Amino acid sequence: QVQLLESGGGSVQAGGSLRISCEASGRTFSSYAMGWFRQAPGKEREFVGAFAIVWSGGNRTYTADFAKGRFTVSGDNVKTQAYLQMNSLKPEDSAIYYCAAALGPLTVRNLPQTPDDFQYWGQGTQVTVSS
Repeated sequence: QVQLLESGGGSVQAGGSLRISCEASGRTFSSYAMGWFRQAPGKEREFVGAFAIVWSGGNRTYTADFAKGRFTVSGDNVKTQAYLQMNSLKPEDSAIYYCAAALGPLTVRNLPQTPDDFQYWGQGTQVTVSS
């Protein structure tokens, strides 16, 4: 089993920044991804970005198109932590942000991006952006 614990989030005015973190514990694994999703009321869960350790040992970060330029995903393989830095926030970014983990082996050709690709989920943290 893998446990995911998120921290950070909160409320900010439009144009502000927030950073949320996720720490994984439990099983150890050599190839995995830690991803971020968000879900606003009445909307489907949406992929934001992920940090992955691929089978060859390298790491990858990738983000959804809407997040490029404003959101940055990063990770620390030693600490098994992932981070989501969000800048220039907009009211439409308000949502519950979830951390998720996908176990490998992963390659650059099968990086997980959909909710079904991830086996473990955090409890979510609320991000509210006011105008």
